[in-house]
Amino acid sequence: MIEPTQLLYFIAASVALTLLLGPDILFVLTQSISQGKKAGMAIASGLCTGLLVHTTAAALGVSAILYSSTVAFSLLKYAGAIYLLYLAYNAIREEGSLVSPGSVKERNLTLLYRRGIFMNILNPKVSLFFLAFLPQFITADSGSIPVQMVFLGAVFFIQAIVVFFVVSFFAGMIGTRIMEKPGMGKKINWTKAGIYSVIGIELALSHQ
Repeated sequence: MIEPTQLLYFIAASVALTLLLGPDILFVLTQSISQGKKAGMAIASGLCTGLLVHTTAAALGVSAILYSSTVAFSLLKYAGAIYLLYLAYNAIREEGSLVSPGSVKERNLTLLYRRGIFMNILNPKVSLFFLAFLPQFITADSGSIPVQMVFLGAVFFIQAIVVFFVVSFFAGMIGTRIMEKPGMGKKINWTKAGIYSVIGIELALSHQ
């Protein structure tokens, strides 16, 4: 089993990385501000579910195959980029309309949850991140390496969802106040579209 001190180091590093202004936390922020904390939590849950997939892939060696295959990496990253650009297009089509934080329906929350999963799974850089990050906290004398990787992935999942839920809560409160101002709906939707587009283009142009 992983030593307690090593585990604390891992948790601290994981929280710091989760809080960095990366794609995932930007998704949670924009969704929480535009549609409320429940929407942010829904997409956060989807993103974290995707993390479990990447953890399993890293433990089984699938991520190593992805890293070694230029074709597989390219196909996945272009699929992810296209999906993000599609979301940007949809955000622009929403024009100035915003969903009230209190009116987000369960069906929409399910859709956001699925969207979070696709966003995460279709980003091959997440797989490569886990392939590089998790082994740094694994030791040969602590038992099965795949089991250690799955355990660390589960710990990363727990801290990530806690951090994202806290961010969703406070971003949702801010969004409620912002939405009271006239004309903010269109600006927020264009901001969402811009973020999705920049991340999509950056993903398409990225290398292994």
